[in-house]
Amino acid sequence: MTLLELRGVTRVVQIPDAPPLTILDGVDLEVHEGDRVSIVGRSGSGKSTLLNLLGLLDKPTSGSLVFDGRPAERLGSGARDRLRGAQIGFVFQQFNLLPGRTALENVTTPLLYASGRSFWRRREIAAAMLERVGLGDRLDAMPAKLSGGEQQRVAIARSLVRGPRLILADEPTGALDVETGTSVMSLLDEVATSTGAALVTITHDRAIARLATTHHRLDHGVLTPDHELEAADV
Repeated sequence: MTLLELRGVTRVVQIPDAPPLTILDGVDLEVHEGDRVSIVGRSGSGKSTLLNLLGLLDKPTSGSLVFDGRPAERLGSGARDRLRGAQIGFVFQQFNLLPGRTALENVTTPLLYASGRSFWRRREIAAAMLERVGLGDRLDAMPAKLSGGEQQRVAIARSLVRGPRLILADEPTGALDVETGTSVMSLLDEVATSTGAALVTITHDRAIARLATTHHRLDHGVLTPDHELEAADV
């Protein structure tokens, strides 16, 4: 089943006293449930802009973006916020954990906006997710007491705690060493597989991109299949 579809998507920004700048140019992309997709691009290629569109944080200037059968460009900001909160999880290079809250409290945070769950039920769900990512014994640890890999695991647990259908990973291993980064990506793939979520990884690291099954390259706003990585899978 198609979860996310972009057709002819462009994103143009207007800079004062300068001609319009095209960040994305005619992007086509289709993501199905359970897909593993990588998008490789250098700094300035348009990766952040594309992430904002995929995550319903922004609207295309032209073209169509359909998420779960809904044309996202026609949705108001409130509807997009609700759809994003319920269906999309984000994992970033920077862990963005709340420094004054424990691992458990950080993972519980997204559940505060989910109706129908008591305080204790939210904690139970968050604890179970931390257990799943191997941190069941670190529930009360503050972020400063966790290693980089452990902090990223907390961030992954937080992104998955509401059971999103789409996970967007933006340079998720950029702040980690190679061994820890590979371990974190394996964990992210494992947990996503167990929930049936699609995983889209946006990265400049071709070794990380190679872990996906469908590969794309973004260059100057143009998205094309990455035939080099595709050939490596054969």
